[in-house]
Amino acid sequence: MIDLFVIKVGGNVLDNAPLLQQFLQNIATIPGKKILIHGGGKIATRIGDQLGIVSNYINGRRITDAATIDLVTMVYGGLVNKQLVAQLQALGCNAIGMTGADANIIPARKRPVKEIDYGFVGDITTKDLHVQPLQAMLDAGLTPVFAPLTHDGKGQMLNTNADTIAASLAIALSAFYKVRLIYCFEKKGVLRDASDDEAVIHLINRTIYQDLLENKILTDGILPKLENAFSAIESGVTEVLIGHADDVLRNTTREVAGTLIC
Repeated sequence: MIDLFVIKVGGNVLDNAPLLQQFLQNIATIPGKKILIHGGGKIATRIGDQLGIVSNYINGRRITDAATIDLVTMVYGGLVNKQLVAQLQALGCNAIGMTGADANIIPARKRPVKEIDYGFVGDITTKDLHVQPLQAMLDAGLTPVFAPLTHDGKGQMLNTNADTIAASLAIALSAFYKVRLIYCFEKKGVLRDASDDEAVIHLINRTIYQDLLENKILTDGILPKLENAFSAIESGVTEVLIGHADDVLRNTTREVAGTLIC
């Protein structure tokens, strides 16, 4: 029996109003304890363009300079987070908006400069998380909704990958609950053929994963999710599931859709 669902929703769902509305209705319907983590990179890029803040990427990762950390703090922690909270409240789900700085839940370290200076990007060490305030919120019937932001403990906000935040919270909370970590995006799961939305691989373990890598079957975009998934499983999380946002309610039952990581 799963005690807690940690659910991450990607930016492509946030950009699609009908898909997002259905997703939030499903989230509101899930019984028991749940935590939602969201992205919002495309929205930040769009608003940044309007403000004259150019988005720079290296190897698909956003470079977070001084102007950009102000932008993403405003967009992720403000606009996107509070819109999601307000919509969940309208659906009868008592949500509370959070960043990693709130209640000092997710302290992080600014990523060291090596070959690339990523700027104000935060790296998390799971053992540093403080999840007791989350337990109190969950026990009070609240649904925490996390923006992809952490802090360095010295007053500086940091941009942190939402998939990583989801995995880190799931790992830290697995000491107290049986946790299912669910990654929701616009695909039905991990696909054997990226051009065929029905080619879902329903079960992946380490052996199958290595075989998929060696045969170059997986696309680059899914690799970080799988690495986070295996890290979570190997650190105490009961189950990890990757699937379509439309299937989130089904994926809180035993009759799962998508890809189960074990």
